[in-house]
Order: sequence, then structure tokens, then C-alpha cells
Amino acid sequence: MRSHCRGQVAVKYQESLVEIVASTPWLMRALRALREVALPEGCIGAGAIRNTVWDLLYGSASPSEIADVDVAYFDPGDLSRETEERFQRRLAQLQPDLPWEVINQAAVHLWHEKATGERARPHASLDDALGSWPETATAVAVRLDSDDRICVVAPLGLVDLFEGVVRRNAACVSPGVFEERVRSKRFAERWPRLRIVRA
Repeated sequence: MRSHCRGQVAVKYQESLVEIVASTPWLMRALRALREVALPEGCIGAGAIRNTVWDLLYGSASPSEIADVDVAYFDPGDLSRETEERFQRRLAQLQPDLPWEVINQAAVHLWHEKATGERARPHASLDDALGSWPETATAVAVRLDSDDRICVVAPLGLVDLFEGVVRRNAACVSPGVFEERVRSKRFAERWPRLRIVRA
């Protein structure tokens, strides 16, 4: 396992995340498919992990519908959208019931500029990319190693994920974008015991 968490609490949360992932059948199927496709540093993160944990710990009446399975990988040598789509098709062949969304984190700055007109710096690594995701509890991903160990990638730690805190990644997301995400993701409605931090 790999994580950027420190201390006994962090170890406890990392072990808990591994247990939750290992006991979630659809997520294990997805991780095995991802390992077979062999994406560079390929991992599953964002809502797929956040929602799974919060459904279990924070009182969703029923499991969240799987809106998408966010696959992040890092390959600065091939930034083409065609390659992302090829990997996505391959995953859909292996597990056609899952809604795959594959993004090369090394290419995010390209589509960000097209979408917003604002220049963005390229990410230096997968950790750097995950560390830019909009909420601290969302910036978590997992992968399955060749020896079946679940590897955790959590550049902003696991505390907010496990303590039910919706916190803006202030380094990367404006208060306005954060508020829109809180509204559109319906965090308070879906998991009423979460704490939304607006400071």
C-alpha cells in the first residue's frame, strides 16, 4: 500500500479503506479489469471511492448509483484523447456494465484550457494531479498491484474522507466552484451526517 498519510490515525484509515474496497464486489471487478489493461499508474478514484466510503459510514439510505468509474493514469508521452478512448473501450469490453471514464492526468491542462480559456500548468505526476482534485475527500484513488495488494494513493490524506468532511481544495478550486459542486453532488441530502466546511 502507498499513501501520503502519517501517524496512527492515518494507518487506521488506510487499513479501513483497503477493507472497504476489498469487500465491494463491483469495485474489485473494476480494479482487476484495470490491472489487465495495464494503464501507466492506472487507478480508480474520485466519486467511485468517496461515495463507496460515505455510503457505508455516513448513512445513505441506499448505495449510490455508479455514475462513472473515474480512471486516472499518468502518461506524459502520449497526451492524445484517442488513446484515452482506446483504453476506455478496452475496459468496457472487460466490464461492460460499468460506466468507465478514463482520463490521462498528464493531459488535463490541455482540455482545461480549451474548456475555460485559462492556461493551466501540466501536472508533474499522478500525485500532483490527484492533489488538484476539487475536494480533499475526493482526492483519493486505489489500484490493485500484481500481487493483489490494494494500493492507496491519497496525496491530501484520508482524514476528511473518513471523518465525513466536505472541504474545498483551496489551492485549486474557487469558492464558487465549490458551492456549485456541493449543490450538484447533493452532499448534504445524500449523506446528512457530513460536515461541509466553507471557510
